[in-house]
Amino acid sequence: MKCAVMGAGAWGTALASLLSENGHDTRIWCLEPDVADAISNSGMNPRFLPGMELHSALTGTTDKAEALDGAELVLFAAPSHVLREVVSHARAWVVTAATAVVATKGIERESFALMTDVVEQELRGHAVVALSGPSFAAEVANRQPTAVVAASANAAAAALTQQAFSAPHFRVYSHDDVIGVELGGAIKNVMAVATGISDGLGLGFNARAALITRGLAEMMRLGSVMGAHPQTFAGLAGIGDLVLTCTGALSRNRQVGLEIGKGATLAEVLAGRETVAEGVVTTESTKALAESRGVEMPIVTAVHRVLFERQPARWALVELMGRDLRGERD
Repeated sequence: MKCAVMGAGAWGTALASLLSENGHDTRIWCLEPDVADAISNSGMNPRFLPGMELHSALTGTTDKAEALDGAELVLFAAPSHVLREVVSHARAWVVTAATAVVATKGIERESFALMTDVVEQELRGHAVVALSGPSFAAEVANRQPTAVVAASANAAAAALTQQAFSAPHFRVYSHDDVIGVELGGAIKNVMAVATGISDGLGLGFNARAALITRGLAEMMRLGSVMGAHPQTFAGLAGIGDLVLTCTGALSRNRQVGLEIGKGATLAEVLAGRETVAEGVVTTESTKALAESRGVEMPIVTAVHRVLFERQPARWALVELMGRDLRGERD
């Protein structure tokens, strides 16, 4: 099968290499010419996925038309804040029968659209699948065991995606709860910033566990209002991705929180970074979405105050711990 990957960051590169290794004719579109050259000529992406050897048949290009030519499966892996632009610019070259797979995790800031919604709006008539779950790009590229979900309202598209990506080290489960899978993948990044701040302040494992657990409750609360199935949050795209991102040393979002907890400002943390920490953008969109739906999300609100309202992290903790007492299931 011919495949195109739109976005050559760490995650897009790892998935493109996986598709190529699985025997698919795969091209990856790269914004940066040096990244395209490195992938095609040296089998590496030193800018975004350093030290990882990619499959030898994978080729990079800066030409969208070349990447998308005849592709039956198109994987979008651009950052959430530019996904709509990337899909819109790619639309002219996406073949009519192509399945669109979305590996981006986030919530669009202006519209509150989930990432599959963005792609569906820009690629009318195409089957769209969300690919999500606990998966660090470096570990996938290093062929370490990983399990994810492919979620779609179109069962055939989910099955096609499952078959295309599955490998001895990469297990894909099909799913039909797109809203739950997407919310889990997006909001866990906000919670990872929160646990990073807690760890940076040296608050201990008890605090980390509390944040993860209550973060899951907030995720489920919003998901319930938006029509997600509660059981989804007990799966790979929910608690699985949440635990990985909140505790793993490779988590960019947790790292942002760690540095802020140790006293850095958001501007200082983000200065000079080439990789995107989606939790920063998603904090804004999640807070606004929750408010529009009348859903209380205290941890999200606290992270927003620390990141964007310059509230000292310890004050945010005092406010979280000092809220009115309530039942755990409320």
